[in-house]
Amino acid sequence: MQSSLLHYSILIIEDNLGDFVLIEDYLHEFLPSSEIYQAPTFSKAKEMLASKDIIYDVILLDLSLPDHSGKKLIEEAIEASGNNTPIIILTGYSSLDFAIESLTIGVADYLLKDELTPIALRKSVLYTIERHKILLNLKESEQRYADLFHFSPQPMWVFDVETLAFLNVNEAAIRHYGYSYDEFLSMTIKDIRPPEDIPLLQAVLTRNKTTHRSFFQAEFRHQKKNGEIIIVDLKSTFIIYRGRAAKLILAHDITANKKYLEEIEHQNQKLREIAWVQSHVVRAPLARLLGLTQFLNEEDLSPQEYKQYLKELHNSASELDIIVKDIVKKTHELKLTK
Repeated sequence: MQSSLLHYSILIIEDNLGDFVLIEDYLHEFLPSSEIYQAPTFSKAKEMLASKDIIYDVILLDLSLPDHSGKKLIEEAIEASGNNTPIIILTGYSSLDFAIESLTIGVADYLLKDELTPIALRKSVLYTIERHKILLNLKESEQRYADLFHFSPQPMWVFDVETLAFLNVNEAAIRHYGYSYDEFLSMTIKDIRPPEDIPLLQAVLTRNKTTHRSFFQAEFRHQKKNGEIIIVDLKSTFIIYRGRAAKLILAHDITANKKYLEEIEHQNQKLREIAWVQSHVVRAPLARLLGLTQFLNEEDLSPQEYKQYLKELHNSASELDIIVKDIVKKTHELKLTK
């Protein structure tokens, strides 16, 4: 977009009317639709900034005012702006050391009045405003990341891919694992693994580094501060964190789910045993019962033989009763808990 079409609100803190008019003329050359405001003293500037009636896009600050000057003026101007409005210094004071110090304090640019031209002012103002917008967007993006990170109900952390040291952890991780924030930052990701699982961790890290995978998901065993072993579904992705290559981790404790599935599998095994009993063990006494009753109906037996067959019927029925009771007992033992 052409600068002549841009509309900004610019505050010039300058007590010298001649300098103000010159700066105003320069600004109007490339920002004709912008609004220019003057504060001849710092107290007036504070009043204008505090009113919030106008949101200024940039402040042009002279370092020698009737009621304030120098480094203290810069610091208080930054404070008065809420540290939200970029400040460009316009001064006749040509000390390089002071210029560097001013930039360190937090000003966006440092321009000498004797060397000021419309082009130099144009570049400084436009670059400063656009750079400030980018920084604000970046800050908002970082804040959104921080909110998602710290307010996540699931444990999350960031670790250095080279040293494996924890760089940041959220509140959920602190609560779930039992370590304090400072304790986490003094540890590496090895410290939350059972000792016997360290070789597996090293193998996974080496494989991921070799394949250059940015996203990874797997199940691992972790160890809490109290020694409890848990199983976690771990998801990781590569990020740059404060200038360092790092991994962002989301850990979901699936120990209870795993236990529940194991119980279901155990119960399924019991059901299979019951089914086998029904299809095999029950069949033997039942087959004898059927055979004996058929034999009694069809054969002409003596009283002694009849008595003997009745005894066999009773024994087979008793055996079947014991088997049925055992099936009922095993069935009652199948209780799912979660």
